[in-house]
Amino acid sequence: MQQLRLFFIAVQFFTRLPIPRWVGFEQEWLHHASRYFPLVGLVVGAIGAGVYAAAALVFPAAVAAVLSTAATIYATGAFHEDGFADTCDGLGGGMTRERVLEIMKDSRVGAYGAIGVVGILAAKCTTLAMLPPQSAIGALLLAHPLSRLAATSLIWRMEYARAEGKAKPLAERMTTAEFGIASFTVAITAIILLAWGVLDLRAVLAALLASAFATWWLARKFARRIGGYTGDCLGAVQQLAEAVIYLAVLATLGHGAMA
Repeated sequence: MQQLRLFFIAVQFFTRLPIPRWVGFEQEWLHHASRYFPLVGLVVGAIGAGVYAAAALVFPAAVAAVLSTAATIYATGAFHEDGFADTCDGLGGGMTRERVLEIMKDSRVGAYGAIGVVGILAAKCTTLAMLPPQSAIGALLLAHPLSRLAATSLIWRMEYARAEGKAKPLAERMTTAEFGIASFTVAITAIILLAWGVLDLRAVLAALLASAFATWWLARKFARRIGGYTGDCLGAVQQLAEAVIYLAVLATLGHGAMA
């Protein structure tokens, strides 16, 4: 029952989806809810995949991709996109650690943030539209939990950059065992997708490598620029990892323009 509570707390924190009233809330639970971040991603991915599958029965792939992306944004309240925009603004406009953190805390979206969000959404929608329907559904089901595992890895391995912040409770206690639980969700998802034949082994391995590289690249940048991560950084990692996962799956199909 306590593990179910932690899952619902993660759902409440990372999405706009309703949770049962009996769950309640205690600050201590939030410390351990990050273990279910990828499982929340699987729920969001299932919403996106369901919308894509339904839309693809009536509309072309491009429309299905846009509607699917819109559904996942609605389900999360643009939580991660907002973090990505703030990170783009901070890293693009700040020269010192203090200035970067100050810009990221500002609720206003600047030029870097606006351009970044438009670019990342365009990359995701275009890539999903280019995938065969079965591969697009598989990519959605894999990308959402895997990209959230990528974000969770920062909680596990890096220091929180602020003295206070919305993500601070998540940053305090992430054990290796809890990260193992988060990884297990992604592993089971990948195995099921492989067993169903929705994605092949090349696509899954490419997605894992692309996600790992994107996470490593951003983590290095965060460590150098602000000495750790913030909640906005988690959103940035999730968004970039999700986009490169779609790109990696597409790359394995050999549809290059010069191919």
